[in-house]
Amino acid sequence: MTNDVKEIFSNGTAKGRPGGEAAPAPAALAAKVRTLAPSMTRSMQRVAEAVAADPAGCAALTVTGLAELTGTSEATVVRTARLLGYPGYRDLRLALAGLAAQQQSGRAPSVTADIAVDDPIADVVAKLAHDEQQTLADTAAGLDTIQLGAAVTALAAARRTDIYGVGASGLVAQDLAQKLLRIGLVAHAHSDPHLAVTNAVQLRTGDVAIAITHSGSTGDVIEPLRVAFDRGATTVAITGRPDGPVSQYADHILTTSTARESELRPAAMSSRTSQLLVVDCLFTGVTQRTYETAAPALSASYEALAHRHSPRTR
Repeated sequence: MTNDVKEIFSNGTAKGRPGGEAAPAPAALAAKVRTLAPSMTRSMQRVAEAVAADPAGCAALTVTGLAELTGTSEATVVRTARLLGYPGYRDLRLALAGLAAQQQSGRAPSVTADIAVDDPIADVVAKLAHDEQQTLADTAAGLDTIQLGAAVTALAAARRTDIYGVGASGLVAQDLAQKLLRIGLVAHAHSDPHLAVTNAVQLRTGDVAIAITHSGSTGDVIEPLRVAFDRGATTVAITGRPDGPVSQYADHILTTSTARESELRPAAMSSRTSQLLVVDCLFTGVTQRTYETAAPALSASYEALAHRHSPRTR
């Protein structure tokens, strides 16, 4: 084993990783692979794909054995383990063994659900439903509840919340803003990058800014988050790439997952699904924290709109 790999393995922890941060549970491993594989180098992808395809077989391999199996190096195997959230390869092997045990206990195997141009509509429905379910399960498995709780705490006490998103993520930003408004909180969604920045300038300590970007590198979303960060606001990133540029300006990172992209299923479809789950978790958590004021506000908004849902009389 090379010296740099030995150094990474020392004391069972990875260099640069906070000692108190827990490794992901076995159930989150497959979700991590699906989420992070697109941003990995090709050699790291081979390692990630191998452990996801055969967790039981890979769990029995040493770091040297897995490197030989995937045609990579020991250092690449260790770097892949660290990127997936494990302090070292030993911790990844334990997670692989746990995942293998879950699969052997009867868990349904992963299904590839590519949609073909000539698929019957019934098959399209079944495949999309499967992918949506997998996306939600992966997002739930990989979501850091400590980070989520901290974001909820900040939102519940915020003087004002600004939410940034463009394209499909902009629709999710609007959804969160509307939800927060209905429980009496001040929230604004911004999809125009110029308005987003000019509003971010007005934020200060005690305010919250949320950036929603699947890629983690959308400049129109990162720029206002950076301004809000510099102004002292608490910042949150909802992203499928927790190692992307948006993370450097985020106090709290909430990671989403997506189904595998295909020609007839662009990434925006599955990323929206996972983003909406995170938004619903935030909203529900905030409603719990502010229930005494949130419940009357919800009732008032429901009553104000009730006549719009009733048949009109002539």
